[in-house]
Amino acid sequence: MTEGLRVKQVIVVRKDLNMRKGKIAAQVAHASMGAILSFRDSFDGDTVVLRPTEEALYWLNTTFTKICVYVNSEEELVGLYERAKSAGIVSCLITDNGLTEFNGIPTKTCAAIGPALVEDVDAITGGLPLL
Repeated sequence: MTEGLRVKQVIVVRKDLNMRKGKIAAQVAHASMGAILSFRDSFDGDTVVLRPTEEALYWLNTTFTKICVYVNSEEELVGLYERAKSAGIVSCLITDNGLTEFNGIPTKTCAAIGPALVEDVDAITGGLPLL
């Protein structure tokens, strides 16, 4: 692994949904785990085997830098997610089932961007306000 590699993950949350704090926490956890599990090579019921990139390996073994920011609409959220995917950055868009909030309507709540190089993630999320 390269020494001094700067890697992070940013979780983008929809503030317009006015989710409760606990709901936000759960959705952020889903997004972060979903991004990491996208590196899954196999799963035998007991063990998940990851095939992470150099950046993901570094992130998992060192600082685990994670930042939460917000947007004010589904369009903004989906747009950022699509930009990240187009740039080749591992990402995970979360759609809640709507069972505890959102009146039973599946709702896009947040997205994880990265782990990836800081400069690549910042190119997508750098101008967003902290949650």
